[in-house]
Amino acid sequence: MRPLRTRGAAAATALAAAAAGIAAAVSLLPAPAPATDAALASETSAEAAAGPWLTGYWHNFDNGSTTLPLSEVPSEYTMVAVAFADNLAGTPGGITFNLASDELGGYTEQQFKDDIAGIQAEGRKVIISVGGQKGHVDVTNAEQAAGFARSAHDLMQEYGFDGIDIDLEHGINARYMEDALRDLHSRAGGDTIITMAPQTIDFQAPSYDYYKLAQAIPDILTIVNMQYYNSGSMMGCDDQVHSQGTVDFLTAQACIQLELGLRPDQVGLGLPATPQAAGGGHQPTSNVIAALDCLETGSNCGSFTPAEPYGPIGGVMTWSINWDATNGYRFARDISARLGGGPSPSPTPTTSPSPSPTPTTDPPGDCEEPAWDSGTVYTGGDRVSYEGTVYEARHWTRGDTPQDSEWGPWKAVGAC
Repeated sequence: MRPLRTRGAAAATALAAAAAGIAAAVSLLPAPAPATDAALASETSAEAAAGPWLTGYWHNFDNGSTTLPLSEVPSEYTMVAVAFADNLAGTPGGITFNLASDELGGYTEQQFKDDIAGIQAEGRKVIISVGGQKGHVDVTNAEQAAGFARSAHDLMQEYGFDGIDIDLEHGINARYMEDALRDLHSRAGGDTIITMAPQTIDFQAPSYDYYKLAQAIPDILTIVNMQYYNSGSMMGCDDQVHSQGTVDFLTAQACIQLELGLRPDQVGLGLPATPQAAGGGHQPTSNVIAALDCLETGSNCGSFTPAEPYGPIGGVMTWSINWDATNGYRFARDISARLGGGPSPSPTPTTSPSPSPTPTTDPPGDCEEPAWDSGTVYTGGDRVSYEGTVYEARHWTRGDTPQDSEWGPWKAVGAC
C-alpha cells in the first residue's frame, strides 16, 4: 500500500494480455453457488458488521508525511488498518507486529492497545494489515496457511484487532490463502473482519489469484478495497481502456468486482488521500463521490454507465490517514459526509480524459520537446514538456499527468 513500489511496467504487460479478454471473462463468470446455512450465517454476520466503511491506513513508521497516535485518528474513519504486520521468525507463514515506538515519538505498546480499545468503544474497527510494498509473507502450502492463521489469531487476542487486511503486493496463492483465512475465521468467530486491497492488475482476469480468492470467500469477506492508483491505464468491464485519475477508471473497474458476484457492500474504492501519497492516480474527492453516485444510482457517470445501478457500495479506502492529516483531513471529511448522506444531487466530476489534444501551458518556443497530450500513448524513453518542465516516461502510460515521482510513470529530466 505504501507508494514505494514500481509496478507500472508489469501492469502494462498484463494489460496487453487482458485487453483481448476482460469483457468476455466478465460475461462468462460462473453464477454464485447456492449458499449453505453456514455461509448464510456468515454472510449475515459480515453484513451486520457495519458500513459503509471509510477505511484508512495508519502508519507504524515515519515516511515524511506525519506520525500520530491512534487516539488522534478522526471519527470519520470507521475502519482503521494498521500498516503493517511483520514476518514472525521461525513460523512458516507466521506474522507478528512490532510497534515502531522510536519513529512514533515514544508511543508505547500500552498506549497503542488502549487506543485500539478506545476506537472500538466508539463502534469503529481496527484491523492489522499484512503486506504493503515491503511486506512479503508466503502462504503457499498447508503448513504456512496454518502458521498464518494461528499467528494472526494470536495478534487479534494480544492487541484486540477486529480482523485482518490482505495487502500482499508480491502475489498470493489463492488456494492456501483461502485455507488460512477460513482457519482464522473459525478461530476468531463470525464477526471477524476480513478485507483485501489488491492492485488494479490483480483483477484484470479470472485466472489471477486475488480474483480467485474473492470468488472463493464471499461468505467471510467483508470488503475488497481495490487500489485505484499507482496503476497507469487499465481495462474496465466495458472492454475499454481507462486512465487513472478519472471517474471512469473507478466505475468501469469496480464493475468487474460487482459482476464477479460480490455483493455491492463488499466493494470499496481505494484512493490516495493527497497527490503526495502515491505516484499517480490521485483524484479530487468530487470524482470519488461521482463514482459512488454512478455505481449506486447510475447518475453523475463519465463515459461509462452501468447497465443497472448496483445500490449502496461498501465504502471507500484511502492511503493514508497520515497523508490525509497533512491536508487537514479533507479526504475524511468529504467522503464521510457522502457515505453518510447518500448520492449527491448533481454531477461533480472535475477531470476526465479528453479525446482531442490537450492544450499545454508551455509558452510556444520555450520547450523543444512536444507538449504532453492526455490522449497520446507514451512508452519508456518518450519525452514531453509540461508546465515548463521536460519529463521522460518510465514505461507505457496514457492520461497520467506528468509529475516528478519516484514511483509514477514520469520522471522530471530538466527545465525547458
